[in-house]
Amino acid sequence: MAYKSLLTVATTPTGLDTVIAAAAGIARRMDAHVDALALGIDDIQVGYANLSAAAMVITASLEEADKEARANESALGAAFAAQGPGLRYAVEPMAVPSGMLGDVIATHAQYADLVILPRPYDKGRSAADVAITEAALFQGMAPVLIVPAGQLMPQDPRHVLIAWNESRESLIATRRAMPFLRRADKVSIVVVDPPAHSPERSDPGGLLCQMLVRHGVRAEVTVLAKTLPRVSEVLARHARDTGADLMVMGAYGHSRLREAILGGATRSMLEGAALPVFLAH
Repeated sequence: MAYKSLLTVATTPTGLDTVIAAAAGIARRMDAHVDALALGIDDIQVGYANLSAAAMVITASLEEADKEARANESALGAAFAAQGPGLRYAVEPMAVPSGMLGDVIATHAQYADLVILPRPYDKGRSAADVAITEAALFQGMAPVLIVPAGQLMPQDPRHVLIAWNESRESLIATRRAMPFLRRADKVSIVVVDPPAHSPERSDPGGLLCQMLVRHGVRAEVTVLAKTLPRVSEVLARHARDTGADLMVMGAYGHSRLREAILGGATRSMLEGAALPVFLAH
């Protein structure tokens, strides 16, 4: 069981090294191919009555987007070349109108086993990075590995933490992460404040642990109290204290609008995670 088709996306020439290094490591370990989109995003919204003037604005905007795509293509090429010989990859430059960004990402993500992206809320990132992450998860129905800037990810994470809350999303994420889980030395199923009236109240995480053990995963269950204001903070602290290499969690159990306004575990983790996070919806 392995990921064979990997996808990554560049919207800026800066900050690519960490993501490409993670993609290259996974590709080598699992004999996979990496596809990379070098995007230039056209944000123009024409509202001119003078059609000739509008055409000039559109042309200039498309030329600028194409220029950005070529710059990202060059940066991706350099980042891949730095990984050494033997890596199978392809880089495709593309100028994309902002209104079509979701469709473009979905078309490519739905044929990828794993999408590897930078943390969308890091410094230097834009709303386009958030849109790309969400398009891969929702429209492309692909699992997404988020790699924080400067965070080196081992080819095979040795200690994986699963954020388990009995939800459909967290179960899907666990199943999609199986290539990582089976290679790990230790998998911690972490349950924070299990509800008193849940179907698993007598054995939180027990059924998931049983399923994973039958797949040859070295899994154990840890139940934690919610001693911090946010569940994401409890998970992040536990990951730090136990030296976890990767966190697996379901993405957006609530609506994206609710998460954006009120906050949620997914958004909080994407904003502040200090380790790679594997997401699926």
